[in-house]
Amino acid sequence: MSPAEEEKSLPLPERWPRASKFALSACAAAVAELVTFPLDLTKTRLQVQGEAAVHRNGAAASQAVPYRGMLRTAAGIVQEEGLRKLWQGATPAVYRHIVYSGVRMVAYEHLRDSVLGRSEDESFPFWKAVVGGMSAGAIGQFFASPTDLVKVQMQMEGKRKLEGKPLRFRGVHHAFMKILSEGGIRGLWAGWVPNVQRAALVNMGDLTTYDSVKHFLLLNTPLVDNSVTHSIASCCSGLVAAVLGTPADVVKTRIMNQPRDKQGRGLLYKSSMDCLIQTVQAEGFMSLYKGFIPTWMRMAPWSLVFWLTYEQIRRICGISSF
Repeated sequence: MSPAEEEKSLPLPERWPRASKFALSACAAAVAELVTFPLDLTKTRLQVQGEAAVHRNGAAASQAVPYRGMLRTAAGIVQEEGLRKLWQGATPAVYRHIVYSGVRMVAYEHLRDSVLGRSEDESFPFWKAVVGGMSAGAIGQFFASPTDLVKVQMQMEGKRKLEGKPLRFRGVHHAFMKILSEGGIRGLWAGWVPNVQRAALVNMGDLTTYDSVKHFLLLNTPLVDNSVTHSIASCCSGLVAAVLGTPADVVKTRIMNQPRDKQGRGLLYKSSMDCLIQTVQAEGFMSLYKGFIPTWMRMAPWSLVFWLTYEQIRRICGISSF
């Protein structure tokens, strides 16, 4: 049998390992995103409530939605906008995770196995896991930033309707086209700096924690590579990711949701650092943790659903465990 014929006879994951891992991680991420999306919507609404910069720029106080907390905000969305609105913006969110999760997972494994390298005992040193997790998250989020921008802006459409403001978008395609026409290519990457910063921190918590905890358990406890180990590692990764990523997530959400001029420049904040300073000065340090509870409550089940799904899909497809 010739080398070409031998290659064709190999299973698909062995012929195109990176493409296969990209597809598998994208599928797992899409499942996790749809299951936990209502918590993401609630988190986004909480993060822009009480935004001091909006009031300084002439927004009427009567139009402001009162701060209601996680459960009352979610219940209010259902009562005032309908149950289906809990999934408003889900389509671009799924698009975002297909790109984001696919790229970050492939990038992390490549960095871990080929660039940074494991130790002789097959463990991955913590500092290398931190570097790999932050780098993979930043790379994945940069490519996915336009879809994240559309997701955030579409999540705020229901709030705009309640405030008596006209809706900006008719759907995902219209949102992309409108943002592109108003701000050009640069407009699609509005807020990409805090977006990438957040992704680096979140993945330092998510990928680094999951990989480190999982392999620590395998090397130092009687646990084996199964769903129990995956569940423990994913719960730890969700908590650490929420703690590290929430402040950057608040800044990212506010920058992406702010009005812009014809050149695509923000009217409320000059940069992510300006947004951070304004937020802390006007609303206090803890305002950076607005939406933390739904963020954590979303990241914990998101990580659990994603990692369990991803590990099982890899096993079914004959790919080694992550």
